[in-house]
Amino acid sequence: MNIQSEPEAHGPVYRLLAGVSYGCLVIAGVQLVTLIAIFGWLVWGRYVLNDTPTWVEQLALLLVVWITFLGAAAAVWNKSHLSIDFVREMLPDPLRVPMRWVAVIAVGVFGAFLAWQGWTLAAKTWPRVIPMLGITEGWRAMPMAICGALTVVFSLYHVGELARGDYKITGEL
Repeated sequence: MNIQSEPEAHGPVYRLLAGVSYGCLVIAGVQLVTLIAIFGWLVWGRYVLNDTPTWVEQLALLLVVWITFLGAAAAVWNKSHLSIDFVREMLPDPLRVPMRWVAVIAVGVFGAFLAWQGWTLAAKTWPRVIPMLGITEGWRAMPMAICGALTVVFSLYHVGELARGDYKITGEL
């Protein structure tokens, strides 16, 4: 039985966190489409109109940060974040299970550090304005703090799955 294909088998917390993760992916997807569109406008402006829109670079940098961190948070929920788990998964259960605990807890600790540093950076850069966009520089650091906080929450849920014996690797039956 593939648990991931049967959402009714999960409780409200799972559905809420899965919805948050899906929301992150939707927002990142819309931002990616926006990024592609503004680069199209950049090329059109530069080579057809001979008038380069100067705001595109700053908006592109902002969008790339948001896309990256929202995608990273969703990847933690989906257990598809960057990891080298094939070695761990080849080990026998007495070694594999403790290593899963270490991995999930390490991701959570990293998320806490990311949230703390992201919040600190956002607070320190909030008074500055991004040139060409006229919005606060803190918006570049907010996705770091959001990703960190979501990583902590998602990791805590995964720790609960480990404790209940429900933890499944993505694609595992």
